[in-house]
Amino acid sequence: MAGKAPPKPPPKSRARPKSARPAAGSGGTGPKPVVLLSGGNPQIAKADGDAPVQAYIAAMPGWKRGVGERLDALIARTVPDVRKAVKWNSPLYGVEGRGWFLGIHTFTRYVKVAFFNGASLEPPPPGPSKDENTRYLDIRENDPIDEAAIADWIRQAAALPG
Repeated sequence: MAGKAPPKPPPKSRARPKSARPAAGSGGTGPKPVVLLSGGNPQIAKADGDAPVQAYIAAMPGWKRGVGERLDALIARTVPDVRKAVKWNSPLYGVEGRGWFLGIHTFTRYVKVAFFNGASLEPPPPGPSKDENTRYLDIRENDPIDEAAIADWIRQAAALPG
């Protein structure tokens, strides 16, 4: 036994760990899954246009997706020339030359609609803010959505400078 070399260990695999492999059939080029931040808020890269807003809405968890779809459709019907973007992990809606008038954010138990000049709306949305101009509308899972009232706020907000 003396003078005999110990056996060589098997060669190391060059395969990537399973967690780093692309999904089967994806070829590694498919879209990455959306990360949900605190409260289930989708992490969507900052970008202008409808596509990132639709990606945000599609990633909203559970019942909140339906609320996002209804709000987005209501905003588009009420303000046909609306500009859309995702900034700070929230969809924003605005009018060219006037700035942003509304934002949506997903929380654990509700969807928050922020009217950036909400204090100027009649009647103002019910939720107060630390910012004296901003007012909020929180929509919870089983809350009725008064589309007529929300459309009125949207129409008023879109007419104000952002």
